[in-house]
Amino acid sequence: MSDEFREWLVHASPVIFYLVVWGLVFAGTALFLGLFIPFVTGDTLLFAAGIASAQIPGIDIWVLSLGVAVAAVGGDQFGYWLGRRVGRPYLAKRKSPFIQRMVTRTERFYELFGWWSVVIARYMPWVRVLIPPVAGVSGMGFWRFATANAAGALGWGVLITVCGYFAANDPNARIVAYVIAGVAIAASVVAGVRAVVLDRRARRAEAAAASAPDSDEGPVGAA
Repeated sequence: MSDEFREWLVHASPVIFYLVVWGLVFAGTALFLGLFIPFVTGDTLLFAAGIASAQIPGIDIWVLSLGVAVAAVGGDQFGYWLGRRVGRPYLAKRKSPFIQRMVTRTERFYELFGWWSVVIARYMPWVRVLIPPVAGVSGMGFWRFATANAAGALGWGVLITVCGYFAANDPNARIVAYVIAGVAIAASVVAGVRAVVLDRRARRAEAAAASAPDSDEGPVGAA
């Protein structure tokens, strides 16, 4: 390996790292990637990226975390734009029963919390993916969505990424960082597991209802 290539690789590695992390965050909501691999595009990714930034030379934690926030804002704005532009049929094209149930629950979540739903959803897998198009379909104003999107993405992107950095880099702040990130990640995992469990229960109930005999039929031979 030549010295020129080795030097280029050293300088390029942080840039590649930034682009991979930011790209995954953006794709998580903009391309619905978070519906299929929520933990690779969400809190776990940010915490791991923060830890890596303390160990890989050339990576600036503030560039990384603020870039995460910008990527998150961009992904959500793209999803919102799709919802406004295409409407409810865009969500209806997702034929998966699980996704359709999540869409229904997200719509209820949005109706309940409004502006705050966009902020809160950042910490909830699956919901964070579906809230932007649901807000667009529901006719939420552009600036109203943009302010909620910026608040949620900035808090989520910077908080969890920086917690990962301090957990690896500062012994004095390590316990606090682990607690804060652990609570956020645990809440995401619990919300995700709960969604899967509820979906399976709903499927079993539907299957049982479909296989049950018609309750309106009387006994055979009844007058």
